[in-house]
Amino acid sequence: MPSDHISEVGNVYDAVCRYGLAILAATAALLLRQVLSPLLGESNPYHTVWAAVFFSVWYCGLGPSIVAASISVVGVWYWFLPPSGSFALRDPKTAISGVVGFLLLSGLIIALGEANRRFLVRSQWAEEQLRRAHDELEVKVQERTADLKLANQSLRELSGRLQQIRDEERRHISRELHDSVGQLLAALSMNLAVLQHQSDKLDSTGTRAVSENAAMVEQIGREIRTISHLLHPPLLDAAGLASALRWYVDGFSERSQIKVDLRIPEEFGRLSDEMEIAIFRMVQECLTNIHRHSGGTFAAIRVREEDHRVLVEVQDQGKGIPLEKQLELNSSSRTGVGFRGMRERLRQLDGTLDIRSDGAGTTVTATLPLRETATAKGAASDVA
Repeated sequence: MPSDHISEVGNVYDAVCRYGLAILAATAALLLRQVLSPLLGESNPYHTVWAAVFFSVWYCGLGPSIVAASISVVGVWYWFLPPSGSFALRDPKTAISGVVGFLLLSGLIIALGEANRRFLVRSQWAEEQLRRAHDELEVKVQERTADLKLANQSLRELSGRLQQIRDEERRHISRELHDSVGQLLAALSMNLAVLQHQSDKLDSTGTRAVSENAAMVEQIGREIRTISHLLHPPLLDAAGLASALRWYVDGFSERSQIKVDLRIPEEFGRLSDEMEIAIFRMVQECLTNIHRHSGGTFAAIRVREEDHRVLVEVQDQGKGIPLEKQLELNSSSRTGVGFRGMRERLRQLDGTLDIRSDGAGTTVTATLPLRETATAKGAASDVA
């Protein structure tokens, strides 16, 4: 059956019920007045029918209320206005004034009730519209939230991919510097060595120039090796995180004159490539910040495994970070480039970064879940 037809049948049924209730209320009021006639006599014949009018106005609506008032006035006229049981009137003036008064007051009550009903209907309609608008807005908000989550996820994946590409590019540049440029410098150094062996054939100026060139070539070679190792330390691939960190910390202490206490358990195994490069870059960034900003002369690094997690803690004894800056660093929206890079690397591995600082120094702690692949790699490295 079509929905429109069902709705129409429902409306007809509702109207019949409302008119039926109004007629029943008027009839009941007249019967009650008849029962009370010995007590009330001929005075106040409209006592009980007021209740029928009020009931009809409140529950049945405009049309049923008019029907109830009409039945009531006809019933009162016929049964309770003297002489009872007749439409003839003993005192027409008094009776007509009573009927008119009843009709006027009933009309006023019906008008007020209808106005109130329409107000309630409008209020309910407005409330329904508001609820629908709220629901629609809620749906739109959920859709936008889902879109934002998807966009954030896509941005994080892109950020992770860019980070990976950058690491691969660093590894590539590091190898090119070590293999290509390093070999050219080695060849140049050998040629200069030949010239140095024949320096007796040169004058003093030429001999000094050859010696200075040899020293510069040696210095360039050291600088290129340092740059190559900083771009991507070969020890990280060959020997693992512990060896790479020890090499880097030794070089950093020599260059910066900052003493660094590095503690890694002897049994610390290999991790996944992503975790090792993330931890190395985090330590690298933290030590760079200590050298640039802390003003301290000592730093401590702790790396350990605990409850299937890898914990990395870098601590200094510098001047600390102002509270306002700490709030920015610990928020996800406003961070420096270095800390943002650290946080993003760790997030890609489901890790976290915590920064705590006071007047006695700063502590940066990274927590990374220890995955099965990393454990298996470490076990395989131990066996090898």
